[in-house]
Amino acid sequence: MTASRPLAELPPSTTAGPVPSDVAEALRAAAAEEERGARPIGRSIDLLRQADLLTDDGATDPARTARALMQVGAANLGVGRLFEGHVNALHLVRLYGTKVQEAQVDRQIAKGALLGVWGADGAAPVTLDATGQHLQGGKCYASGLGTVTHALVTVDSGPEVRLALVDVTDAAPADPSAWDMQGMRATASGSFDFTGLPVDRNEWIGNPGDYLKEPHFVGGVWRIAALQVGATAGLLDRAATELRAAGRMEAEAQKSRLMDALMRAWAGMALTERAAEAAADRHIAPDDIVATSIAARLFTEEIGLDAIRAVEQSIGLRHFEAGSETGRMARDLAVYLRQAARDAFLQRAAQTALGEDGRIWGVFG
Repeated sequence: MTASRPLAELPPSTTAGPVPSDVAEALRAAAAEEERGARPIGRSIDLLRQADLLTDDGATDPARTARALMQVGAANLGVGRLFEGHVNALHLVRLYGTKVQEAQVDRQIAKGALLGVWGADGAAPVTLDATGQHLQGGKCYASGLGTVTHALVTVDSGPEVRLALVDVTDAAPADPSAWDMQGMRATASGSFDFTGLPVDRNEWIGNPGDYLKEPHFVGGVWRIAALQVGATAGLLDRAATELRAAGRMEAEAQKSRLMDALMRAWAGMALTERAAEAAADRHIAPDDIVATSIAARLFTEEIGLDAIRAVEQSIGLRHFEAGSETGRMARDLAVYLRQAARDAFLQRAAQTALGEDGRIWGVFG
């Protein structure tokens, strides 16, 4: 299949953008096999690496990074989830790490490392043991088991949470069977037991509490929004392709239903790009950055849910066949849309934008 060929042998790109069209097509072609468990996802990550997408942390040109996340999400949301984790981890290292740590991570990436951020604690949260030299406890919902080489792990909790960059290439503590979701199966997510793993001072990134500082914590959820709206656009595109092939795209009802969803996706893309740009603008108040990023995250969630329903109605029963491409994409998107604390996010954004006079313009003022 296309994804198994070296990048140099792929057809030349025909469209401009952060992600060349040949790379996007190769990622899309690999997605079904990756979901079935063949786990060629490392090959897909190689495509991103060869396209020089893994050295960008989103700080230099955040709108470009947002578009790259959209394009990868449209082609292959499972790969996009790992790509977003890598971008996030790299950004945190460059933001809070020392120059020595940053240089070391850059060298590791040049040698093939893939970073991730593993923050969801398991039944026993990750903490330091009594010696202060080893970790104990585990993480759940850890994406990229066997593919992520170094995870930025939250240690302890509350305002003094710390970050440690830990080598997670050992397969023994990983348990992919813990991931029993209906979608995003290609991400090889699961649990990871850190008990007994040593951690030294060179692996601590930043100071206690740095991870939660705004506008880089919640203010960074525009990256999730970018993946969501990209995956939404990709789902609508594949649905239209199937309908054209079946001679059903000319129906007025089909055009209206899918175009309505696509227009909202375009609006979500614009909001997400603005949220990304604002996050890197030191002249904008952190609260406004956070509110805009939250708005992008929640709006693209709604857009994705509406698009899934529209595609189900347009494709019909074929959408639910075992081998349906739109069915697989919709399953992945539905799972990815369900991130944590939606209501709390909405209240936080509302408090900023509606809590006092003159704040409704936010980052658009």
